[in-house]
Amino acid sequence: MNKEKMPLQVWVLTLAAFAIGTAEFVIAGILPQVANSLSITEGQAGYLISAYALAIVFGGPLLTIYFARFNKKAVLAGLMVLFILGNILSAFAPNYFVLMVSRVITGLVQGPFYGIGAVVATNLVSEKMAGRAVGQMFAGLTLANVLGVPGGTWIGLQFGWHTTFLTVAAFGLVALFFITSVVKSTGHGEAKDVKAQLAAFKNPMLLISLAITVFAWSGFMTLYGYIAPIAMHITGFGESAVTWILVIVGVGLIVGNTMGGRSSDKNLQKASMFWAIAMIVSLILVGLTVDNKVLFIATAFVFGIASFANVPAMQLRVMNHGGEGQELAATANISAFNLANAFGGFLGGMVLDSQMGAGMIPYAAIIVPLIGLLFIAKANRKESKQAELAPSFNN
Repeated sequence: MNKEKMPLQVWVLTLAAFAIGTAEFVIAGILPQVANSLSITEGQAGYLISAYALAIVFGGPLLTIYFARFNKKAVLAGLMVLFILGNILSAFAPNYFVLMVSRVITGLVQGPFYGIGAVVATNLVSEKMAGRAVGQMFAGLTLANVLGVPGGTWIGLQFGWHTTFLTVAAFGLVALFFITSVVKSTGHGEAKDVKAQLAAFKNPMLLISLAITVFAWSGFMTLYGYIAPIAMHITGFGESAVTWILVIVGVGLIVGNTMGGRSSDKNLQKASMFWAIAMIVSLILVGLTVDNKVLFIATAFVFGIASFANVPAMQLRVMNHGGEGQELAATANISAFNLANAFGGFLGGMVLDSQMGAGMIPYAAIIVPLIGLLFIAKANRKESKQAELAPSFNN
């Protein structure tokens, strides 16, 4: 029997996710440069993370509702055009306010693109490959952290952070070309009304699944968004070393994303609990090793694995409970991820600018994810009970 292969269109979505992921996370590598250039604190520069994330949180679901009636290929292409324009504005931003506005514009793209793209990806493969298809698309996000973010950081060091955003815009242009060339037209959607799309949110399991993402994921950006200040101010690395630290963490993200996709296909409930606990443990390990360069790099790598192994499980669980509003549910989960990112960016910046300092960021990052474990346990119990009550057609 032939092994099912991942369609080329999914790989194109991976490329687009790479461009978008680079735009989202590259601020982590150029944070000190942006702060110095605009005469603001590093904590204030970190609020650019929160602004981007909040644009996804509030704009994503609304845009998805509106775009549901249109051809998915046209929507994805149009979103990439907006993405390109947002990054060009970032590149030429003369001050903090304009840069903040440009980040909001760029952030509006991510929610609907990832949400609609994830549904397109799963529709291209069999049910048994759904978790891997989602993981494959989000592999672009992990690749962004291996290549895009370190590369953008290096470009910022060599040519200035404005050039970093121009480069991101160029990646968006490449992604736009392949979307228009490879992704097949789906025709117009059925134009479900708003009530029909929102009906899915009456399902308590969908709401619990979204809560899992918000709470269990929040620790990621609390640490990752401020990994440069931690490495430079606490561990003692030079500015040029931040690029390679981000590469190492990014490799961990790729490994984790792959492991998370496979484990989610095998047992979604166990994968959700295991990887959420693993991320909390990894944050504690990073906190314990910030004074040792070798151990810090090792634990940062483990943090990368444990963090992104959560992504396929969180996205797949929401889509499983999305019902007729699957696209909106998938986009809402992207909003949930970024609500967690917004909070993480705010919390990390607050700790960084306080008397506690950068060394306490990893410990602050574990607080909210502990609440996430409670939601995962509740969801697992409900799903297990539903499975027991469901009629069996296998006998």
